[in-house]
Amino acid sequence: MEVLKNNQPFSLLVCTLVTITAWNIAPSVKAETTIPEITPISTLELELNGEIQSEPDSEIEKIPLVQEVQKEANLAQTPQPATDPSSPVEIPSDPSLQLTPFEPTPTEQPTSEPTTPQTPDTTTPPTSEPTTPQTPDTTTPPTSEPTTPQTPDTTETPPEEEPRVLISEVVVTGANPELEDLIYNTIRTRPGRSATRAQLQEDVNAIYATGFFAKVDVSPEDTPLGVRVAFVVQANPILERVIIDTKPDIQGQQVLPDTVVTEIFQEQYGQILNLRDVQEGVRRINEWYSQNGYDLAQVVGAPQIAEDGTLTLEIAEGYIEDIRVRFFTKEEEPVDGRTRDFIVTREIELKPGDVFNRNTAQRDLQRVFGLGIFEDVRLSFDPGTEPGQVIVNVDTVEGRTGSIAAGAGYSSNSGLFGSLSYQQQNLGGNNQTLGAELQIGQREVLFDVSFTDPWIATDPYRTSYTVNAFRRRSISLVYDGEDSSIRTENGNDSPRIVRTGGGITFVRPLAKNVYTKPDWTLSAGLLYQHVEVKNADGEIAPRAREQDDNIKLAYNDSGIDDIVLLTFGATRDFRDNPTQPTSGSLLRLGAEQSIGVSSIFYNRIRASYSYYIPVRILTFDFMQGKPQTLAFNVQGGTVIGGFPPYEAFVIGGSNSVRGYAEGELGSGSSYAQFTAEYRFPIISIVGGALFFDAATNLGTGNSVRGNPNGIRGLPGSGFGYGLGVRVQSPVGSIRVDYGFNDQGDSRIHFAIGERF
Repeated sequence: MEVLKNNQPFSLLVCTLVTITAWNIAPSVKAETTIPEITPISTLELELNGEIQSEPDSEIEKIPLVQEVQKEANLAQTPQPATDPSSPVEIPSDPSLQLTPFEPTPTEQPTSEPTTPQTPDTTTPPTSEPTTPQTPDTTTPPTSEPTTPQTPDTTETPPEEEPRVLISEVVVTGANPELEDLIYNTIRTRPGRSATRAQLQEDVNAIYATGFFAKVDVSPEDTPLGVRVAFVVQANPILERVIIDTKPDIQGQQVLPDTVVTEIFQEQYGQILNLRDVQEGVRRINEWYSQNGYDLAQVVGAPQIAEDGTLTLEIAEGYIEDIRVRFFTKEEEPVDGRTRDFIVTREIELKPGDVFNRNTAQRDLQRVFGLGIFEDVRLSFDPGTEPGQVIVNVDTVEGRTGSIAAGAGYSSNSGLFGSLSYQQQNLGGNNQTLGAELQIGQREVLFDVSFTDPWIATDPYRTSYTVNAFRRRSISLVYDGEDSSIRTENGNDSPRIVRTGGGITFVRPLAKNVYTKPDWTLSAGLLYQHVEVKNADGEIAPRAREQDDNIKLAYNDSGIDDIVLLTFGATRDFRDNPTQPTSGSLLRLGAEQSIGVSSIFYNRIRASYSYYIPVRILTFDFMQGKPQTLAFNVQGGTVIGGFPPYEAFVIGGSNSVRGYAEGELGSGSSYAQFTAEYRFPIISIVGGALFFDAATNLGTGNSVRGNPNGIRGLPGSGFGYGLGVRVQSPVGSIRVDYGFNDQGDSRIHFAIGERF
């Protein structure tokens, strides 16, 4: 169908002029175009107007994941052709439908590559002028960009202008009425006005710039009234669906949900495909990848448009080909590391075959650094063997893992003490810990050797185990305190409980994914203790002195007990911070079952629940932005069966009811305890606390063999309150509390770490 618009009669003189100059325009003006290859998002910015700004380098620039993540190599990609703003858009189509491009003049032979439609700069029109009519060279692309109708800027005049001819008629074929109107409103060529070859080419490119057309032909024809210009167009097919083709094609590994693709292109379905809208959709897809942490993913290659309206987008999602561990010095020199590679890779949730994700990589780095054996951990990348794949390098700098430490201190429980310790945290390069500690104090002497494997090799559940051997001598708080005590029969001094033994404990987190924080952590173990009750001279002291009713100080008459325990525990930790919590909760459950060696058979059950609430009670300026917390703790326990008296629960002291001396509130086979604290900041590393403690032995003091609670005259129940100071130090929070009890006494308590 041909449409004629705005035809006007012309004089004989005008017609004569047209006849002389018409053939300076080639018999036909044709152009073809394909959808351009879309450069990866890291090197391309798609504007709303359809313009493309590209960089010469198609490689992905380094992008930081977190502060420690540094890309040292780029992801290999399929090379993309450079774009030239002066060339029209190419739209892949049926080869049979291809047309010959319009040739501006024999003197101009541009070689620019195809690009997306852009608005041309019309300030400088073509300068060459043909001398004779020529047949267009079909190998030469058009010279100007697609554009929307604009009035040329004549501020810059070329040396010589092209010949101009009078247009008598403009028609459009191959488009529906709506698209016809769009074309008429887009082109500058009008009946009754003069035009040049360059202007016709600009009209061709302007039609392409609308994004609706796969092909555009321009055919000028000489008539008695002037030049008749016909625009023969082929519209793009109606978009029916969008298919995502991931590279490389790994079955079932596409991370881009189909629902996202549908959401992006939903409004375009059932409509004539528009190149601008396709490019906007590509931009939104790349944006989705970036927002969800898939920094290496992007649309690559040229979108493919089938005649049935199927649009295929090729996407390189950034698959991981391999994960490698590398070791460096602080000076960035490569070295052979002590740590075995699997110690690092098993902490990496990202695996070969996965799509690289920035958020997951961040957590992986935190876990690897949290092993405590590296000074620095970062990521770098190398190209994979296939396009679209990447090799992830975990670059580490090993730290010193062996240490010897000596110290001294004071605690309300142990009095003055000194300690010496040795620790090797990366034994054999397996992240296994070997430690030994010697502590000598006023009330106890301790020697302990332990070995810990934090993750048993080949275990898929992150199971750990600890083996230890120990010898400990301490003055039992069941028998001895600051204000009251029970003395030995053969030494008239405080009973010493000497424990020698060892055990093994297994710990397993319960989580669907070993890389996430577990809801529960379970433990089970076996413990053996050889227990002797002695006096200050190291002699066995089976009984107390006469005024203490000659009670047995051990379970057996000999003053020596052998205890074998099966231990079980469960922890549910939802705290925001394990050392200084401000919100969340912590639940601990424990059970011990003796096997019955030396006729000792009993069961001990304990439970503790802590809850933290962030508050803002004080509003001083220096407290702004610093946490204030209400902390609550409830705990209790009971022992069922025949147990040694030194195994009774003890209440009172720095870790129980403050205001009372250690163990001076009571002892028994059961207990219940409650604590409330208001924790607030003061300055920098110093904080304060107001507290209230209460506890009771539930009247079970006389259920302990010999009734040491009654002999000492302890109340069995009471409460305390006061205030304290917290100082943050490398060894933990140093706690100093001043407490008052319900008996009218007061005292200072020293300890390391929060009360709970």
